[in-house]
Amino acid sequence: MVHKSWAAWLTLALLGIGKLAGAATLTIAVLGLEIDPRYQARQLEHNYPGHPAGRTIDAARLAVDESDMEVSAAGHKLLVKPFLAADVNDLPKALAQVRAAKAQYLLLDLPLPAMQAVLAAGPAALGSAILFNVGASADSLRASACAANLLHTYPSQAMLSDALVQYLAARSWNQSLVLYGPSAQDQADLAAFQRAAKRYGLKLLATTPFKLSTDPREREMSNVRLLTNDKRYDTVAVIDGDGEFARSLPYAIQWPRPVVGANGLVALAWHAQWQLNGGPQLSRRFVHAAHRPMDGQDWAAWVAVKAVVAVLTDHPQATPVEQLRLLRSGQVFIDGFKGPRLSFRPWDGQLRQPVFLAHADGVVAEAPMEGVIHPTEVLDTLGVDEKESTCKARP
Repeated sequence: MVHKSWAAWLTLALLGIGKLAGAATLTIAVLGLEIDPRYQARQLEHNYPGHPAGRTIDAARLAVDESDMEVSAAGHKLLVKPFLAADVNDLPKALAQVRAAKAQYLLLDLPLPAMQAVLAAGPAALGSAILFNVGASADSLRASACAANLLHTYPSQAMLSDALVQYLAARSWNQSLVLYGPSAQDQADLAAFQRAAKRYGLKLLATTPFKLSTDPREREMSNVRLLTNDKRYDTVAVIDGDGEFARSLPYAIQWPRPVVGANGLVALAWHAQWQLNGGPQLSRRFVHAAHRPMDGQDWAAWVAVKAVVAVLTDHPQATPVEQLRLLRSGQVFIDGFKGPRLSFRPWDGQLRQPVFLAHADGVVAEAPMEGVIHPTEVLDTLGVDEKESTCKARP
């Protein structure tokens, strides 16, 4: 005699197989650059904190494999396809290939200049595809340069800075010395950190530029002990998008103080040593599939596919336009293996999510910190809230 629970499971499985036979195949495209500075051999070898460690298509494929049964039960089948442009100038050709493939969803694994080029191409090049930003933290993409069909699963600069400063405030480490680099990303990250410091009452004792240079006239700008000689600070916050300078700071500064920011204690979307909410299982599955630890960009690609799965299973008959509206309205919830259920902010398309405060060997804390409050949704204490948003694009 067959047990009732097994019989029910068998019935569901057979229904799923029946639906799979006539399932509509939906394509998830993953767009990247062949010549991408983030994936140069030197960058991958150094494995700087917060930088991608490999192509995010590995995570997208894992999410599709994990979700096959529930998607097929909804009458669909997901297929992941990679598309690579040689460089930024080759993006129009790659976008034409994506459109020819009739991709309903497009994961953008691109640096900021390439992201901007894709958005500039407009609907004519993209059709009705829903776009997911899985690797660019730039606040500008969530503000004046936002797009109605663009969702962000990777945290913004503001979210990462808010998470870090919330932790410093919770520890009463209220005075920071800030060292920042010369790149455009460093300037944007500095602005986000200054905003967060003002928001949570962190005092910036000094904001000092650094520069890695072989010019003898500029050697003082890379002298760590000289740059950190002020004794009053609680922490050294280093803002270094490249990562080369930041890696030299821990235990090399003049006084015994924690290093935070681009090294030491870092705000991350994901950490392979997250031990709660199914994190170990997800990390093990990813290592088995990709043969490397999962990083924040991988998690962002994985959860983007999970968002697609959620809207397909909740609303199997919805059109792409309706799916986008549902996702952007915050009516679709995703399990991101971080604890609370996740949803997208209507005002800028950003995925609400906790942020980890971590070092190389583990997670120290998860922001929002305990005691931080918000009138409606505590996750909205990370990043730009609705009243602050300058994004005007809505689906």
